[in-house]
Amino acid sequence: MERAMDPDAARAAADLLWRHWQEGRPLSALPAPLRPATRRDGYAVQAHVAARSAAPLFGWKIAATSLAGQEHIGAAGPMAGRLLAERVVAPGGEIPLAGNRMRVAEAEIAFRMARDLPARDAPYTVAEVTAAVAGAHLAIEFPNSRLADYAAAGEAALIADNACAHLFVLGPALAPGWRDRDLAALPTAIAAPGRPPHRGRGGNALDDPRIALAWLANEVAGLGPGLRAGEVVTTGTTTVPLPIEAGDVVTAEFDGLGTLSARVGA
Repeated sequence: MERAMDPDAARAAADLLWRHWQEGRPLSALPAPLRPATRRDGYAVQAHVAARSAAPLFGWKIAATSLAGQEHIGAAGPMAGRLLAERVVAPGGEIPLAGNRMRVAEAEIAFRMARDLPARDAPYTVAEVTAAVAGAHLAIEFPNSRLADYAAAGEAALIADNACAHLFVLGPALAPGWRDRDLAALPTAIAAPGRPPHRGRGGNALDDPRIALAWLANEVAGLGPGLRAGEVVTTGTTTVPLPIEAGDVVTAEFDGLGTLSARVGA
């Protein structure tokens, strides 16, 4: 059995990542003694990072839901990250660029849970997880990494870095008809004035946002807490991420379901 990361080292790594996140400063790399070696170690650090938030957990995100995204950062598969309440921006609100070196926006489908999905021996099915959803939402994620060379940092370090979670915009709940839509085939787009939109479809997120939600439910159950009622899960970008600039008004469009916008600050 692989040896787990020393708890004191995990907490120290989380302290370092949290400090750089709050100060908006890139970290060249986690020092070798504080560097997670496995996904399990990465999640241990991530849990300590999230514990520094003063608010209850808002929800979860999924990073690297496409093969292209996984290849870009050297990940073997998707990664879960925690959405922190103080990093959620209201629709139409301003997205600060300070400290954000990724500078991209992602159009996503998110779900709010109606009931808990605790850890259990058998994996949850897509049908079970979808039945536990209270509602679906349009969302825009503005990811970022505290690690200067995030593309070369490695999977375990990126998980420790909260899977590049940063800022998140959640739209209002969709009408119940979303359950009858083919979300895998759903055309989506994200755009800013003066540039061509980036177009995609719901299936760019692990073939279907519902499949992505089930993956997240099982990943989180493996970490211990499981998904909880009221938490939001955003299921990954449906298009190639859109580069953003100061002053942009970013608009995500989801065919027949609506649009969602956010303003990018100076």
